[in-house]
Amino acid sequence: MNVVVCVKQVPDSETLVKVKPDGSGIEEAGIKWVMNPYDEFAVEEGLKLKEKNGGDVTIVTLGPGRAMETIRTALAMGAEKGIHISEDTFDDDCAYSKASALAAAIKEIPHDIILCGQRAIDDDEGQVGPILAELLGIPQVTLVTSLTVDGNTARAVKAIEGAQVTIESSLPCVITAQKGLNEPRYASLPGIMKAKKKPVDVKDAASLGITADAKIKIFRLTPPPERAPGKIIEGDDPAKKAQELVTLLREEAKVI
Repeated sequence: MNVVVCVKQVPDSETLVKVKPDGSGIEEAGIKWVMNPYDEFAVEEGLKLKEKNGGDVTIVTLGPGRAMETIRTALAMGAEKGIHISEDTFDDDCAYSKASALAAAIKEIPHDIILCGQRAIDDDEGQVGPILAELLGIPQVTLVTSLTVDGNTARAVKAIEGAQVTIESSLPCVITAQKGLNEPRYASLPGIMKAKKKPVDVKDAASLGITADAKIKIFRLTPPPERAPGKIIEGDDPAKKAQELVTLLREEAKVI
């Protein structure tokens, strides 16, 4: 089975992200970059499919030079090879542009199933996986929490309001991974050492033979307004404190 996993490098969720003074982007100095957590579920599921059905796992990412570290992380977990698409030739603000680049790279390699995280924690769009499936002209199942593959059929379970639904799809297809699908493994020391020698093919627009057509352009980022400081109601009399709280909720917060 030829498994392709799309991953993205994002700021660590514990990193303090600051917007540049001119609003053109975020301050990248001092940021710790990691693999998107939802993509970790996708990588783990790809490795499980390989271990059960044979074949190999190819990691594909779009990003600047530092994104190579995320590819190597996935290779250390057990993937066989990687494809790094240079970000400089594509518009990283646009989900369509990113999906177009991924689709162009994936078309060139064998693929029975494509796994993505259900969304990235930085832009929080959740659009790249579905757009990728549309561009490749193959089925998709999103927000998957359980996956089995039998022959040429994938059976995926996803949550809906108040229940779960099981969807069957022919292969190839795109699956986007939700939390609960699995528990991602840690890269072992031997795996880390082996990852340094595994092949990674670097691509750009020219080598892919495409010109990405961006549909969306972000012109400015604006941080959310600062929240007003909270108030602590002092005193030992619970009744008086409760009365003051009600007054504040009615007159200042205007929620009652």
